[in-house]
Order: sequence, then structure tokens, then C-alpha cells
Amino acid sequence: MEVKLWNDKREREMYDNLAELFAIIKATEKLEKAYVRDIISGAEYETECQKLIAQFKTLSSTLRDTVPNIERFHDTYKMDCPAALNRLVTSGVPATVEHQAAAAMSSVSSAAVVAECVQNFITAMDSLKLNMIAVDQVHPLLSDLSSSLNKLSILPVDFEGKTKMREWLSRLSKMGAADELTEQQARQLHFDLESSYNSFMASLPTGGS
Repeated sequence: MEVKLWNDKREREMYDNLAELFAIIKATEKLEKAYVRDIISGAEYETECQKLIAQFKTLSSTLRDTVPNIERFHDTYKMDCPAALNRLVTSGVPATVEHQAAAAMSSVSSAAVVAECVQNFITAMDSLKLNMIAVDQVHPLLSDLSSSLNKLSILPVDFEGKTKMREWLSRLSKMGAADELTEQQARQLHFDLESSYNSFMASLPTGGS
């Protein structure tokens, strides 16, 4: 005996859509696994993933009254498709696009920190040239420089600039705020700043690397 799941054309269409939603989630899970295992190329993955995401968005919009919660639908039918849920519901874009965006953000962030370091180096050196040698004038500048250098992940822990700034900050912290650097100390600090700046610029990756 044949059991009908629907009573009219409208119900039949709803069940067809539910089956299609189920299929899209399953297909996305397989696609994610294939990409992670390097079975398909990034370009192939991205094309197929964008297609599945578009289909998913269209269907989930159509079924929003019947399936208001995709996670509940997933759990009800015991689908076990966590990667698909992440891609379709949480992310909404292919992994390749996510990675490109993350790389771009990282690049922009690093460029901003590099600019900050350069500015702090130049400000500190210029201040010494203007004879701003009191501890309460020098310490904040070196502190800012040290902080910006520590933000830049491409610099090693023992980078010359980091080490020298730590040494100078330690030395200054033992002096009074109104104390001033001697001519010899100011000259040495300027030399250390200039040397560290040159090392810093040499350590930056070039456009072709």
C-alpha cells in the first residue's frame, strides 16, 4: 500500500524542498571534506561551494516558515554535517574566500603596525635632535616604540630594536622624571635608535618575497 506524504500540490512542493535542503547540506559536507583532503582544487571547490550556498539561501528563504531553524532541522534528521552547517549558516562564504579575506586583513594590519613603528622611530630620533633629553620626555617615546615593535609578529623575540629599547627603558626607570640624559647617553641612544631602525627596515619583507 502506497503512503502519501502530501495531500495536495502545495504539500508535495514543501516535501520536495525539504528533501532538496537535506541534499544541499549533505553535498556541502562532502565538498568541505573533499577540499580539506585536497581531493579538489581551490578553484573547483569555490565554484561548487558558491553554487550550494546560493541554492541554500534560496531554499532556506522559501522554507523559513516551515524550517525557521536550520540547526534544529539538521539535528532532527541526525545529519552529522558540522562542516556544512559552519559553511552554510555561520560563514556564508567559501573557505577560500574566508582565507583570502583573513590574509588581506593580516596584511593591512601588519602594514599599519609597520607604519606605526617607523613613525615612532623617527619621532624618538627627532626628539633627541631637538634636545628633548629629560626622562619624562624620552621614556614615553621609547615605550611607544617598544610597544609597536612587540605588535609586529614578523620580528624575532631577540630583534635588536626590541632588546635595546628594553635596556633603555630599564635604565630610564631607575632615574627621576626630571633627570636628563648626559650628552654621551643621548648620543648613544640616538645611535642605538638609528642602528635599530636600519635593522628594522632591512628585516621587512620586500614586495617580491
